[in-house]
Amino acid sequence: MTTAQLSVAFFLQVALILAACRVAGWAVNRWLGQPQVVGEMLAGVLLGPSLFGQLAPGLQAAVFPAESRDVLYVGGQLGIGLYMFIIGLGFRRDQFRESARSAAAVSLAGMAAPFLVAALLAPWLMDLRLFGAGVDALQAWLFIGAAISITAFPMLARILHERGVTGTPLGSMSLAAGAIGDAGAWCVLAVVLATLGDGPDTAVKAIAGGLLFTAFMLTAAPRLLAPLGRIVAREGRLGPGVLGVVMVLFMLSAFAMDYVGLHAVFGGFILGVAMPRGRLAEELTRLLEPFAVVVLLPLFFTFSGLSTRLGLVDSPALAGVAAVILAGSVAAKALACWAAARLTGQDNPTAMAIGALMNARGMMELILVNIALQRGLIGPELFSMLVLMAIVTTFMATPLFELVYGRRARERGELGVLGGAEAAERPTVGAVASSS
Repeated sequence: MTTAQLSVAFFLQVALILAACRVAGWAVNRWLGQPQVVGEMLAGVLLGPSLFGQLAPGLQAAVFPAESRDVLYVGGQLGIGLYMFIIGLGFRRDQFRESARSAAAVSLAGMAAPFLVAALLAPWLMDLRLFGAGVDALQAWLFIGAAISITAFPMLARILHERGVTGTPLGSMSLAAGAIGDAGAWCVLAVVLATLGDGPDTAVKAIAGGLLFTAFMLTAAPRLLAPLGRIVAREGRLGPGVLGVVMVLFMLSAFAMDYVGLHAVFGGFILGVAMPRGRLAEELTRLLEPFAVVVLLPLFFTFSGLSTRLGLVDSPALAGVAAVILAGSVAAKALACWAAARLTGQDNPTAMAIGALMNARGMMELILVNIALQRGLIGPELFSMLVLMAIVTTFMATPLFELVYGRRARERGELGVLGGAEAAERPTVGAVASSS
């Protein structure tokens, strides 16, 4: 395709993506009580070969030609990174310090238990020839452990945002635990890729780079960034000069985490956590959130959905394998996180809410399994099973959260109104993300 043709295709794609995401978000919110983000995830999958490609393969290929997917990928990465930057701006560092012990325990339990379950699943899946040629037992175990242990960090943040609990102790602890656990899973994937031929430098760069970046951003960066907050407070507005500086810092943070082998979302989120609070954070959120949430974020979901083929799980035997993977994943992640939260002093409703939220895999799982499929680590059947697991666990998150925590918390006045038009009327930063 020529540059002009790519431009034409891109605008048509974005129009279709935005329409599909808004309609799907409205539908799942109205009829299933799910947040907008779940509808966007579902819309992304349906626009791919799983539905659109089945009903009109020629039209789907014309609207989403392979040559144009790189553009969607870049837009999606910008959207998810920028959104996590906004979430980081609302992260309560003081509340995290109060619950740091619980957050660390939840993240460690959410890693350890899945790897124990993976030790049982991996040999069985290897016997079924669901991995790529040449993959050994250690590589299979590490990958399945990472796939089960990963949390939908951006989606977790979006659900917390839409449910009005981002700034609560539960929200801060869940975000911190999700960030730690996901960073660990990406480091494990880096180790696996290193054993596939990328070399040990891949793993060392991911682990060391992530630790150094996080340490710098959480210690030295807040002092270095403080003058930006003072300028905005003094002028009473966020001028283009300060906004430009912040955007440069965001791009460099996203670049740094992508470069070391983690993901842009970690760079955006950690920069947001390090930024000064007050007028600067409020103005950044007000200016950036509408475009990031409504336009850029749906590109991320759709790009992942274009590689998803749910029709490959087309026999009772494969469906049974998928069910075992799903059951093992839920038991390992949700129960382990619940137990860790209880053992560190959280009450039972809060612990169950943490388990429900941490169990969602979302699009971070899709990114991970897409990388594994592209590198020949897994076959298309196992890819589709893990995609199904990601979708089901994500759909489970909101109803379970409501069942064990949300309704009682709202009755006590601790949460706002959920979803739909009522959420849009709530006078809080982030109403765009809440509306459907």
